[in-house]
Amino acid sequence: MRISDLTYKTNATLLFGEDSGEVLSLCCDSRKVREGDVFIALKGTAVDGKQFVEDAKAKGATAAIYTDRAGLAIMADRFYDHPSGKLRLVGITGTNGKTTTVTLLYHLFRRLGYECGLLSTIANYVGTTRLETTNTTADPLTINQLLTQMVDRGCQFCFMEVSSIGVEQHRVDALEFAVGIFSNLTHDHLDYHGTFAEYLRCKKAFFDSLPSTAVAITNIDDRNGSVMVQNTKARVVTYSCHSIADHSCKVMEQTMEGSLLEIDGVEFWSTLIGEHNAYNLLAIYSTAVEMGAERQEVLVAMSALKEAPGRLETIHGKDGKTIVIDYAHTPDALENVLKTLRKVCHDGQIVCVFGCGGDRDRTKRPEMAQMAEKYADSIIVTSDNSRTESTQAIIEEICTGFSPAAASKVLRIADRKEAIRAAMMFSKPGATILLAGKGHENYQIIGTEKLHFDEREIVEEVLKSC
Repeated sequence: MRISDLTYKTNATLLFGEDSGEVLSLCCDSRKVREGDVFIALKGTAVDGKQFVEDAKAKGATAAIYTDRAGLAIMADRFYDHPSGKLRLVGITGTNGKTTTVTLLYHLFRRLGYECGLLSTIANYVGTTRLETTNTTADPLTINQLLTQMVDRGCQFCFMEVSSIGVEQHRVDALEFAVGIFSNLTHDHLDYHGTFAEYLRCKKAFFDSLPSTAVAITNIDDRNGSVMVQNTKARVVTYSCHSIADHSCKVMEQTMEGSLLEIDGVEFWSTLIGEHNAYNLLAIYSTAVEMGAERQEVLVAMSALKEAPGRLETIHGKDGKTIVIDYAHTPDALENVLKTLRKVCHDGQIVCVFGCGGDRDRTKRPEMAQMAEKYADSIIVTSDNSRTESTQAIIEEICTGFSPAAASKVLRIADRKEAIRAAMMFSKPGATILLAGKGHENYQIIGTEKLHFDEREIVEEVLKSC
């Protein structure tokens, strides 16, 4: 491919090199430029890619192209020869449930006999090969490179998380989605989007962009479920646990061991618990059926699926105690998990250990406290990824959400490891201890340093010492 073909009908400007020059590889990070690369300098406000052009040239770049993120997405798609159109790409967006849903879809379709790829917060998979990930939605070059690897591996499906930030930054432009799924919309990322209306607009833009050949699958129990698909060209399919919909689910029974669900009139057992997981399972069932899978075969395969890592992950401790590790880091997610634990634990003590990330949406901090107070018997407020904010200041902001009556059941322990130890040591026999916010993460970011921090290791360490 020549540079003139790559940039055709885009807003790109060639900064050096020849229009007739051959494009052998693309790079948009000057630190990673190699001999022979074409460097894509991205337009920016805080940092502009033009300032790195000389660095790229010195490292052997044969040309530099100046464009915005939308232009990068188009060029990435062209360079890799539109890989998203060579398999069936399924994207899910929403505040909560994205990682669980795409992970379950990946494992479900593998059980149904298909070769699949996965692009998620936890990890990327090309077939069965695991690749580490850094963003919920990667940059367009990375996405198209991974999709190409999937096509070459013979993958028929790819399941992908689509974040609102990814949509806003044009990371999914030019991708051809076969299915778009909406889970729910609650409080998150307002530090980036500014307002809830803007957050909603970015989510909706994903469905607005779906082609008429696609299917838009939406949760109509969420008050924005219908809004998401009101302007889509795709065929709309609805799912619900409480309303009349194309696909429906009822929670018949649940314990810590699993749930008895009824989906479209057929009962089946799942090891996943909680109404939020009933929605996740219904979403993957709806997707599989709408993509042509046989209903009974789907339900049989679903009954063998396990929870995604760091999502209601349980460790059995001493004295009948259960430690639950979950990624819940929004008010709605924390409420869902605590409400589930309250239902299955009955009168047992529930201890909630949580914090909030620094340099992120501050308005949700007191709301997290309100959810913890509503459902937990004992609460320890601690650190999360404090980043460049003061951990103590974050804890103080969280605690403004507690009522005066909650004072007797709230402890503040800034050191998260010590908070976990205290929760495990001083909780009552038979207690359920929720460690919320970290989930699959095996690190903690304090200041600008990324430190190893795996809650599973800490729990095991405490169990051995007591």
